[in-house]
Amino acid sequence: MASFNKFQPFVANLANGVFNLGADALKIMLSDAAPSAASSRKSDIAEIAAGNGYAAGGTAVTITSSSQSGGTYKLVGGNVTFTAVGGAIAQFRYAVLYDSTPANQNLIGWWDYGSEVNVTNGNSFQVLLDQVNGILQLA
Repeated sequence: MASFNKFQPFVANLANGVFNLGADALKIMLSDAAPSAASSRKSDIAEIAAGNGYAAGGTAVTITSSSQSGGTYKLVGGNVTFTAVGGAIAQFRYAVLYDSTPANQNLIGWWDYGSEVNVTNGNSFQVLLDQVNGILQLA
């Protein structure tokens, strides 16, 4: 499983009330360009081309739990699947999580798969989100 990396501005944006992680529309988009940890908006990321089963802006994350216990907040979401239809999805290496609700479409974090991923016609790629520890925890 690829490890989660947070964008540095996410922390300040969270503290300043930009996010409502349990209620906002979170999405995962795909990129073949290495994200900069200093990036703050979706427009800072080079998204792959839409087509063949990949929609511009990526795919929604279904939040299954957004809660805190003992002072630790945990955000859990369902896995996100991308299926190639009518041809291959453009090559990618990174899956980027962002909040599509605010106008700035603020970035949260990304997963690096370590090498290029190719999804050919009729095949799927799944971003596996940790169902035990969550997408992220804040203490």
